[in-house]
Amino acid sequence: MLVVATTNPGKVREFAHAFGELGFDVKSLADFPPVPSVEETGDSFMANAELKARAVAGRLGIACIADDSGLCVKALGGEPGVRSARYAGEPADNRKNIAKLLAELEKRGASFDPPPGFPLAPGVRLISEAAFVAALVYFDPADGTLLRAEGTCPGYIADRPRGTGGFGYDPVFYVPEYGRTMAELSIAEKQAISHRGRAIRLLVSLMSRTRGMS
Repeated sequence: MLVVATTNPGKVREFAHAFGELGFDVKSLADFPPVPSVEETGDSFMANAELKARAVAGRLGIACIADDSGLCVKALGGEPGVRSARYAGEPADNRKNIAKLLAELEKRGASFDPPPGFPLAPGVRLISEAAFVAALVYFDPADGTLLRAEGTCPGYIADRPRGTGGFGYDPVFYVPEYGRTMAELSIAEKQAISHRGRAIRLLVSLMSRTRGMS
């Protein structure tokens, strides 16, 4: 069994899809009594992931996996970064976050001119280079095992949302490999190239080597 320190249904689906195919029974915080929220005071995605993994594992007394992820936009100097989930303030709201992101890019006059041969879908205008970053931490309080994995997914910010799948900033994150936004991809397509998918595959490899899991 794997316990993922989140109640975010989108993240749970991604973890369940990846680890379920390997035979793991994936649980989330929604399957346990309420666990107090962990204040994300770290200055990096990895620091926040470790804070959550240690806190939740200690509270439940079992091994868990925690993640922190976000969007880093070149035209905004790397923002929203670790503030991605609450970029537009509390409570976290995906639509408001996207609206603020696009407003900030417009305010700065951001634009991106694709080079010749760039796979740009009809009607799409890109305004900045960007990257999704995901940090995962596995912590087992029984023996102190601590494993870290990070994955990135480069892409671009589109000038308007497209697609109804995914979550977070997926509707405005354009993936040139597919000529679509993350929100227009299937779970399998997204898992193959996403920052979290890459981090999950690395973590699975580390877990297999360290604890004999398969």
